[in-house]
Amino acid sequence: MTPPILNDIQLSSAIIGQHHKPFVIAELSGNHNQSLEKALAIVEAAAKAGASALKLQTYTADTMTIDCRGSDFVVKGTGDAWQDKTLYSLYDEAHTPWEWHKPIFERSYELGMIPFSSPFDETAVDFLESLEMEIYKIASFEMTDVMLLKKVASTNKPVIMSTGMASESEIELAVNTLRKNGCEKLVLLKCTSAYPAEYKDANLTTIPYLSSKYQALAGLSDHTMGAAVPVAATALGARVIEKHLTLNRKEGGVDSHFSMEPDEFATMVTQVNQAFESLGEIQTSPSDAELACRQYRRSVYVVSDIAQGEVLTTENIRIIRPGFGAPPHHFEKLLGKTVNTPIKRGTAMTEALINKLVNTS
Repeated sequence: MTPPILNDIQLSSAIIGQHHKPFVIAELSGNHNQSLEKALAIVEAAAKAGASALKLQTYTADTMTIDCRGSDFVVKGTGDAWQDKTLYSLYDEAHTPWEWHKPIFERSYELGMIPFSSPFDETAVDFLESLEMEIYKIASFEMTDVMLLKKVASTNKPVIMSTGMASESEIELAVNTLRKNGCEKLVLLKCTSAYPAEYKDANLTTIPYLSSKYQALAGLSDHTMGAAVPVAATALGARVIEKHLTLNRKEGGVDSHFSMEPDEFATMVTQVNQAFESLGEIQTSPSDAELACRQYRRSVYVVSDIAQGEVLTTENIRIIRPGFGAPPHHFEKLLGKTVNTPIKRGTAMTEALINKLVNTS
């Protein structure tokens, strides 16, 4: 069965849709460094930078893994701030205490942003439902957790799902699971699960592919440095852009090394919106802004006085600026014709004038 085409997603203070400017999400993640004061400061910075939404992650170390130092539970191969930490210690450091969610949500709403979160297990969904959350996010690492997908879909709320690391069959299974269990409105995000990610690995042409294949809105969850990739993604149809935000990368934190600082985030929001505005419509005629410039195109002009009965040549007519004369395609047809009245230098050879004064027989 063909899935339904996703229409606009109407939220309390924003619309996610193909013809609406991108819904820009500031990801708090673990950049609060276990300080509610810092978390709220990031909320303030996100709003000031122009974010549409503020996203949390809802888990505890115990809902993610077990406290074990076995080799399976130690982070390897990342070569960054996570290297050699146990999964339990990493998640314990990065998690956002559940009692913080309500004040963070309230402050976000006060500042005009939509707060929401990525749940990482079914208990997190129950908790987020108690906060009357408007929209859910499925993280790339969780998109294969079928039980979590069913639980989220059962809320009948819109879902944004990242597709980092996923195979085609895994995306198909996740999308089908969500849609069969109550999710009617879905956004799929192209995501490269590397921290930070390289530009060459962004593969942004996947964005229109996801939208077309799954008949869903599409977007980008981005871990590259800078705004170039989100801007390019917007041009390719991304209508959700997600970026991590930190107050200052130098202050450290589990995700700070690939996060944007507030001034960078603000610049990105501006450029993403400019990219969206520039898309416009298919244009096959001059825009209003271009009409005034048309007079400075080239056209056919008399460049030396012409006597009655004289022949038009490349010496007495030329294709020059401005554009008040006949278009250049008339030029060759005029050569060799005679005029039936004198014409002064600087006269625009308009089509009306040609029909009146030039012997075309």
